[in-house]
Formats: sequence, C-alpha cells, structure tokens
Amino acid sequence: MTEESLETESLETDRKLIQHFPGRVVRKDLTKLLKVGHNVPVYVLEYLLGSYCADDDEEVIQEGIQIVKNILSQNYVRPDEAEKIKSRIRETGYYTVIDKITVILNERRDIYEAEFSNLGLKNIEIDSDYVIKYDKLLGGGIWCMIKMEYSTESASSPFIISSLKPIQIPNVNIQEILAERKNFTKDEWIDVLMRSIGMEPTQLETSTKWHMLERLVPLVENNYNLCELGPKSTGKSHVYKEISPNTILMSGGQTTVANLFYNMGTRQIGLVGFWDVVAFDEVAGIRFKDKDGIQILKDYMASGSFARGKEQKNANASIVFVGNVNQSIESLLKTSHLFSPFPEAMNSDTAFFDRMHYYLPGWEIPLYGQVWIHS
Repeated sequence: MTEESLETESLETDRKLIQHFPGRVVRKDLTKLLKVGHNVPVYVLEYLLGSYCADDDEEVIQEGIQIVKNILSQNYVRPDEAEKIKSRIRETGYYTVIDKITVILNERRDIYEAEFSNLGLKNIEIDSDYVIKYDKLLGGGIWCMIKMEYSTESASSPFIISSLKPIQIPNVNIQEILAERKNFTKDEWIDVLMRSIGMEPTQLETSTKWHMLERLVPLVENNYNLCELGPKSTGKSHVYKEISPNTILMSGGQTTVANLFYNMGTRQIGLVGFWDVVAFDEVAGIRFKDKDGIQILKDYMASGSFARGKEQKNANASIVFVGNVNQSIESLLKTSHLFSPFPEAMNSDTAFFDRMHYYLPGWEIPLYGQVWIHS
C-alpha cells in the first residue's frame, strides 16, 4: 500500500470509530501533548480527556484541553511542589489534589491509614468505606482525585480526606462493544487496538502487530503466564505501567510472599488478589526474601492457587515477566538458553518455565521510534 492509501484507510477507521462509539474516542496526540511535565500514567490523562475532549468538534476539544490543563496545573501534585500544596490546603482549609494513594491497616489503632505518593503525607486516616469499595488501595495503591480539608482539631493529623474518587475507566458494557465490533473488519479492529495503546498501525508490520496484541492477552485472560525478553527500548513494560489501571508493574525485583500472595499476620491477600496483571520488570533482579517464594510462585502459575499455613487461596491475576537480553539472540543461543536472563535460582528450573503460556520474542519487535507513536 502507498502512504496515501494508508492515510485514507486510517481516516476511514477514525470516521467509523466516532460513528459507532460517540463520546468515547480520545485522540492520542492530546495524551502526548499533556504527558509532558506530568508524570502520571497515560490512563489518568485519558480519563480526564475522556471527560472533557471526547468529541469530534475541534472547538469543544480545544476548550476541553484547556480545562484538563487547568486541572493538572492546579490539582496534580508534583513532588517538588508538595510543600506548596500542603500550605495551600492549610491556608484555604480545603483543596482537591490528584495523587496516588496507598492504604494500610493500622492494627494497633484499628484504623486505615493513607499514604500520598507525591504529596508525601503519611498515616492519614481514611474512611473504611473507601477501602471496602476500592480494595486496590490496599494492594499497591491507585491514582485518585482527593478532596482534602485542614483542621487543627483533628487528633492525629490536621490533614483530612473529605472525599476520594479513583481515576479509572468507567464500567464497560462489553455486549455493546461486541455489537459495534461487527461494523469493523478484523484488520480494522486490530488497528483500533494498536491505537488504543498509542501505536500508529500504518507504520507497523503485521507480525509486529500480533506481538503487540500478545502483550494484551494477560489483561483479558485470567491466570495467563507471559514472558517477554528482548532488547531495551521496545516498550516491554509500557503496557503494564501506562495503559490500564488494573495492572501493577513490580520494579526493583525484590518482593515477599506476604506482599505478592498472602500476609498471614494480617490475614490479607496480596497483589494477585487485587490486580488483573502482576508484571515483574527486569527479571534478572527478581528476589524473594522467603525461601519458599519461588515454589509458591510456581504453584500459583500452575493452578491459580497457593497454600499459606492452613489456608488454600485462589486468585485470577495473570503473571508477566519482562526483561532485557543484552546480546544478540544468536550469541545467547550459542552460549546459553532463552531463559538465561532470569536469576540463577530460576533460570535452570524447567518446571518454572513449563508454566509459561507464551514466550514473546522481544528481539522481533523493532526499537520504539517517533514514527510508531499514534498522533
């Protein structure tokens, strides 16, 4: 196909999307525009854009962009401006902030306490109703819009959480999507999915598109185990960090059985019980503080369940492993094997690798370039 015919085909897909999903199409170039200067996941920006810019009227879009910019400039908490925001809350008595909130149970006081990622506040009491309604607060935290109040009469801290609303995708009517899907060909729908993760489909080979789709499988299949190893800068972790509010990317590698599976002290399930996908970034750094950590991980990958003490627990989270291969694939195969980037305790365990449903060959995905980014 010529570049002109590809562009015509792309515009036709745009038209069909707006026709069949009115009010729900967000332009990715707007996401890119707003991402600069705001270190928040793409899905946070798209939530705001979907609220104010999901229209094909350019005037409405421009007005919406200004509203979103104002929200981000006034309410998004940059770490270097945390003290300024805290002062503003104190001086005005109330203020709305956008921040990532993590909650723990303080057993001694029998209350839930919130920690603000960027604002730096800790041990802020939060109503248990929010924790019950949004349980991901306990499992790694979620981005929220929080109305804060300030009162010197508060016993523990003058900062009070007045209300909280998670920034997440609204409930999806899957039957409606399936019905409208019939208006698109298979190739058109694949291109729509590529755009949904920020890729420009007209610049991608068919094989690359299928690899990109494979990255999405753990988001829609329960207990799916995926491994992707390849060169740097191919976007291996991008999907699990930026695209969905229902995935968590474990950076740094070290974890515990209590954090990942089940805390016997608090009788609270770990990350696999809160998230659709638990992804390990940089597999070479995976470390369990517990001696039985890898065995419990293998049991979970095999059956979707694990045992802790007398407890047998089930969970649905898929497990993803991503990491870098720092040599050519030919050299790797001559001197070792395809799983050698894993740590020593795992890279010779055939039972562990037998539990993988798919090994995505990351070296077959070209390095990210600006031409790839949908605009």
